[in-house]
Amino acid sequence: MYYIGTSGYSYPDWRGAFYPSGLSKNDYLAYYAEHFQTLELNSSYYSLPATSLIRNLVTRTPDKFQVVVKAHRSITHEREGELAACLGAFREAVEPLAERGKLAAVLLQFPFSFHYGDPQLEFLEHLLERLSAFSTVIEFRNGRWLNKSVLEWLKSRKVALCCVDEPRLPGLVPPEVALTSDKIGYVRFHGRNAEKWWEHEAAWERYDYLYRMDELEEWREGIEFLGQKAERTFIFFNNHFRGQAARNAEDMQEMLGLPRKSSSGQQQSLF
Repeated sequence: MYYIGTSGYSYPDWRGAFYPSGLSKNDYLAYYAEHFQTLELNSSYYSLPATSLIRNLVTRTPDKFQVVVKAHRSITHEREGELAACLGAFREAVEPLAERGKLAAVLLQFPFSFHYGDPQLEFLEHLLERLSAFSTVIEFRNGRWLNKSVLEWLKSRKVALCCVDEPRLPGLVPPEVALTSDKIGYVRFHGRNAEKWWEHEAAWERYDYLYRMDELEEWREGIEFLGQKAERTFIFFNNHFRGQAARNAEDMQEMLGLPRKSSSGQQQSLF
């Protein structure tokens, strides 16, 4: 089964691009959940999700709505201080989602500076043990992680690999499909803005990209493979500038022959 959505939903510049201009910000989540059946919570990387946000995700989304929560940067990027305390606070924050069956997985996204090596593998082993109560997905940015040994290591621990589409730049993870968990297939689309990937003034510039349909078609075979082999396949768009992620998520729904809603809110069946 496919779950298609975006990395975050509460962006001011989505007003008029995805959200109707007159829609209250308080109604963004409900509107989003009418169009997509899953959300990758990205704000949890910057700060632990507030109780009110988790409560809204639990109560203001459909029963089968699924949320992937991105781990806080203290866990994946800073990797300093008291890791046990950071993990404890994170687990406590997301537990209400898990209790209601809405926590699909925890996403552990590591930076390019997280190099492949034995100390890093030991760190991952420790981290996965602490998060064993949840399904986990790992995204690497450094391409050296994408090797047979690591894929087998992930399979042995039933941890899903995050496949990525991002600029074809030296050292980054290439656009390859690999399934390391029969439970979850996972793909993130970051855009292909190579010019701004390393050199940008604001973080959003890196993700300022709108995929063409022919570029999404490049992933059809791989995504269909994941869809056939994994119980659930999650596809998220992180090219969030001015609602481009929402537009491409709807394009992906169309490409895979899934129902989608028009901007007027009327359900359109593609079958």
